[in-house]
Amino acid sequence: MREDNISGSLDWTTIGLYAAMVFLGWLNIYAVGYDENVGHSIFTLSLNSGRQLMFIAASVVIIFGIVILDMRFYDAFAYIIYGVILLALLAIPFIGKEVGGNKAWIGIGSFGGQPSELAKFATALAVAKYIGSVGFRMDNLRNQAVLFAIIGAPMMLILLQRDAGTAMVFSCFMVVFFREGMSPFLMIVGFCAAAIFILTLLVPNQWYLHGAIAIALVMLIAFGKKKVKRMVLLTLGAILVMGVIESVDYVITDVLKPHQQNRIKALINPDADPLGYGWNVTQSKIAIGSGGISGKGFLQGTQTKFDFVPEQSTDFIFCTIGEEEGWLGSVAIIALFTTLLLRIIYLAERQKNRFARVYAYGVGSIFFFHFAVNIGMTIGLFPVIGIPLPFFSYGGSSLWGFTILLFILLKIDAHRGQLLQRV
Repeated sequence: MREDNISGSLDWTTIGLYAAMVFLGWLNIYAVGYDENVGHSIFTLSLNSGRQLMFIAASVVIIFGIVILDMRFYDAFAYIIYGVILLALLAIPFIGKEVGGNKAWIGIGSFGGQPSELAKFATALAVAKYIGSVGFRMDNLRNQAVLFAIIGAPMMLILLQRDAGTAMVFSCFMVVFFREGMSPFLMIVGFCAAAIFILTLLVPNQWYLHGAIAIALVMLIAFGKKKVKRMVLLTLGAILVMGVIESVDYVITDVLKPHQQNRIKALINPDADPLGYGWNVTQSKIAIGSGGISGKGFLQGTQTKFDFVPEQSTDFIFCTIGEEEGWLGSVAIIALFTTLLLRIIYLAERQKNRFARVYAYGVGSIFFFHFAVNIGMTIGLFPVIGIPLPFFSYGGSSLWGFTILLFILLKIDAHRGQLLQRV
């Protein structure tokens, strides 16, 4: 396939979905900052919508650069790109600037960017490069250790920037590992630990949980096979679960910072302090609920106009959609994201090369995590961890990061017939 025919080989369905979401995101960013008494144009650079348009224009340049680069560049330089981004993350504590309580930005004057947003595509490339290497076996413990190190390095560096939300995004690569043959045992353990953690917060008296575990253990031993090994494993498992339950209070009070504790409290019971730590979630649900079935209409959101919801142009942009476009508009946006995710899975499964397939699943996993958690936290299903809604939230770094993620995939997919078959 010749490089000059690349435009005809790109997946234009995915590009259309991308363009639609970027455009709708731009309109909603304008709606957040709209003031009918001032009447600024959507193109005004003093508004977020005007600045977002500049970011969109820069994204077009980025897309052009991705498309004209040789397809083999992304495979050949995956580790180098990953290393450069890690160096940028390492430099943050020394040359970074603090924005919104997080020291996660590198910039000059009023211009800056977040290396943590670029770390997502760099990590996806590095993971794909390693799994796609000749002779790779997922059941090899050394290989698993290397993969966890690849995703763990940016996680730890981002945690040092006090950005736990972005750091959590890298946990979504577990889905990629599972797809490529890793035992689901670790995922099951992780989900169980999370469920136990949440259940411990919901149940006021922990002795109820200990009693339930003890009863379950006795029943499993009494009605199961009377083998010593099985009984020992069940007992150790029960002791471990009880240990997790007892450690929750310590984690909440001594490990988490006050603002992180408040996010957990807001998730469990936002009505306990609606004017304090529950304010964000309470106002977010009010804004979304006030939209009803069909919404109040574009630019007519009262919660938006009077700034009841903090960070509404970034983390809580979905509130604007819910209030102004209502349930129908919210469902349409969710359907748009679902279609994009299904399209990415389709692109992943038609790859003839393991590197390409793994990278595609990495992209899909990252998008799904952002989409599910961002919308979930605006309606009170997840704690507020401060991650953007792809293509909708205001910000250059997030838009560029998601654009790079998606269009590298489209570039690789356009040349899928040229890649060596290492599946």
